[in-house]
Amino acid sequence: MTSRWKTEKFESAYEAGVELIRAGEYFAAHEELEDAWRAAPAGERDFFQGLVHVAVAWYQAGRGRKIGTERQLAKAVRRLEPFAPTHRGIELAPLLTQLRELHEQGSLELPPPLV
Repeated sequence: MTSRWKTEKFESAYEAGVELIRAGEYFAAHEELEDAWRAAPAGERDFFQGLVHVAVAWYQAGRGRKIGTERQLAKAVRRLEPFAPTHRGIELAPLLTQLRELHEQGSLELPPPLV
């Protein structure tokens, strides 16, 4: 496996994961973003793991799992904060505000994530 192939696969998984979040396909987004997270450079792994937590939070909410949703929202904030205000074309400041507010509200009625 060449380094160029790995980079292309990594970028493809990242882009697909973000698009799947935007489309509301949270389980599929989680799968793609996990692939990107595993292949990511060490300095960016927390960013990708944070996006995985975003996808899983919305997935858990859709399944009616309040505690799982709250935990994933908190983990997403923790992982994404160091990359704010923007990283890889994603405006993280509004996303982080949304994640914090949703965590405080404790509701399973989540509007689409600001990704």
